[in-house]
Amino acid sequence: MEYRKLGRTGLQASVIGFGAEWIGKMEQAEVNAMAARGAAAGINIVDCWMSDPAVRSALGEALAPAREEWIVQGHVGSTWQDGQYVRTRDMALVRPAFDDLLARLRTDHVEIGMIHYVDACDEFRSIMAGDFIAYMRELLAEGRIRHIGLSTHNPEVALLAVDEPEIEVVMFSLNPAFDMMPASENLDDLFGDYENVAGDGIEPVRARLYARAEATGTAITVMKGYAGGRLLSADASPFGVALTPVQCIHYALTRPAVASVMVGVETVEQLDEALGYEGATAAERDYASVLAGAPKHAYMGQCTYCGHCAPCAVGINIALANKFYDLAEMAVGGGAASVPASVQAHYEAMDVTAGACIGCGQCEPRCPFGVPISERMEAAEELFGC
Repeated sequence: MEYRKLGRTGLQASVIGFGAEWIGKMEQAEVNAMAARGAAAGINIVDCWMSDPAVRSALGEALAPAREEWIVQGHVGSTWQDGQYVRTRDMALVRPAFDDLLARLRTDHVEIGMIHYVDACDEFRSIMAGDFIAYMRELLAEGRIRHIGLSTHNPEVALLAVDEPEIEVVMFSLNPAFDMMPASENLDDLFGDYENVAGDGIEPVRARLYARAEATGTAITVMKGYAGGRLLSADASPFGVALTPVQCIHYALTRPAVASVMVGVETVEQLDEALGYEGATAAERDYASVLAGAPKHAYMGQCTYCGHCAPCAVGINIALANKFYDLAEMAVGGGAASVPASVQAHYEAMDVTAGACIGCGQCEPRCPFGVPISERMEAAEELFGC
């Protein structure tokens, strides 16, 4: 299992995480088997947004044998009222709901206390100026949470969050379909009309989010990696072709700042499909060829860091150079006086930088999206100075 830094937390998270929302459909023995299978494979991060007491208790039993090995994202603001889930900012309800979460998870803390489901910028500002963030600070001081995170489907909210030093992890909806959709306060819009999306690749606000999260050292943990299962079906996919779980996971893990993909699964067999990522070949991980050959996609001319351009005649890691270039150009284009020092340092640490490009063009026919790679290497050399 591969592990990545979970932003500034000091924790190392498995790139495959356990999104446990479907365990309410399972018997306890199945939940236990799911957690044990994941732990045996090296999964060490789990998300619990669910407020249903039975679901929380089931997860608590499943995690108990190795609780100290798990990074738990526990949501604050997810409550159970009159037999149903309710998201709330009412502190009279938020406080006992979090106490219940800890009790049912059989623990005295969660590693990441997630401010639950904030999809409006005004709501985010209200949270950060009021009783809710004061409660999060109280939990942090008491050690009942070790770090503060936030979950959102709206990239504009996420952009606000990654610029708040107190927020170290953002859980965000991320997949190649959602990356084409504009920011919205309504989650249903992400499943909307892809026919009207401009054909210029990743939506600009989302691109800025990934760059800014990388710059601030804020970790992104991914939800909705399969777009609710739509991307796994040619009939349901907005692209008109089916991707595999491995391809969806690889797409998410190639985005800047992403630490872990929380896979939502209903069976151990589905979990094994996701775990297949670790042993998958480059061909099995290849989302780019599938998207490039799809009846509908919006990535022509844009680097998706897929790596098809390799090998380079002079040894440049072209995909990585492109990623650093995009991060730097986004910052400079957004008004920064110069390339962020962290991006400059990472770029200069490459074995071979873009300045070594000889313009042979051998890489360009291999690019599924027709990216003018030689031109981009020249632009990177000019921007970074080497």
